[in-house]
Amino acid sequence: MNKLYESSSFDPALNLAIEEALLLREDSTPALYLWQNAHTVVIGRGQNAWKECRTDLLKEEGGTLVRRTTGGGAVYHDLGNLNFSFVMPHGIYDVARQLRVISRAVASFGIEAEVSGRNDLVIRESGAKFSGNAFRHLPASSLHHGTILVNVDMERLGRYLVPSAEKMKAKGVESVRSRVENLSLRAPGMSIDGLKKALFEAFLREYGPAERLDWRETLPGDQVADLQEKYRSWEWTYGRTPEFDISFIRRFDWGQAELLLSMRHGKVQSAECYTDANDPELAARVAASLTGVSFRQAALSAALRENGRPEDDDIAGWLAEQTI
Repeated sequence: MNKLYESSSFDPALNLAIEEALLLREDSTPALYLWQNAHTVVIGRGQNAWKECRTDLLKEEGGTLVRRTTGGGAVYHDLGNLNFSFVMPHGIYDVARQLRVISRAVASFGIEAEVSGRNDLVIRESGAKFSGNAFRHLPASSLHHGTILVNVDMERLGRYLVPSAEKMKAKGVESVRSRVENLSLRAPGMSIDGLKKALFEAFLREYGPAERLDWRETLPGDQVADLQEKYRSWEWTYGRTPEFDISFIRRFDWGQAELLLSMRHGKVQSAECYTDANDPELAARVAASLTGVSFRQAALSAALRENGRPEDDDIAGWLAEQTI
């Protein structure tokens, strides 16, 4: 039977640990998991923590920074935001159907939503974004999770997140400021509890009967504890920003890519890639492909094209045009 889960904790490390444990089970039935984080910035798998968030300010004001396992950009969570996670077997995984669950839930409050850009959900009337989505795929199942802005503190959101110069240039300052909106502005009667109920009902309508389960009785406690420690660790959240000799940065249709390359004897000794692309493996794949390659446009481009992925090809074409 399909499954419904809900976390009563506001601890981002625990909530992400529960989510990953649900995914690692690779269950054969669809599941929807709802959760909230308090005063938290969540960065994507491939992002540079210091460049995406004013980390010192966040810490000074009692906030938490965590890194998720999916791609995409940095987001701010507080108790005016509700997070959803679809954990789906591959035979049923369908982003359009999953987004339909979200759209039906908000439609029950009189708000019409539509898909925009990289699988964002926007309010049809204003075009403002209220939900960003990200993804991760395992051999037998996939994760699709996202945010729903109900009554988020927009002043804090703008204070902690640092939009890149490339993104500002592409979108314009005003569009960056106006691109997100709380659903409560359109539906003053909406509450987090009411939205949870609407989401569960929309899930049942889309996928059929489901049972409400307590994750503590379903998931191995030691696995959740180990994953929680990972999400709390400095190594996972910040990692090590390496010394580098040259950097490249460019924004593509699918997101931004920043390359930091360190050279020795005419070859790339080490490489780091930071990106807000939805592909959570892109950063590691690009870094691995460039390490050990001759520092020449043709060689760098060829190494990336061997991956046979469109994003890698875009970066390859961009590097081919650089003056090195």
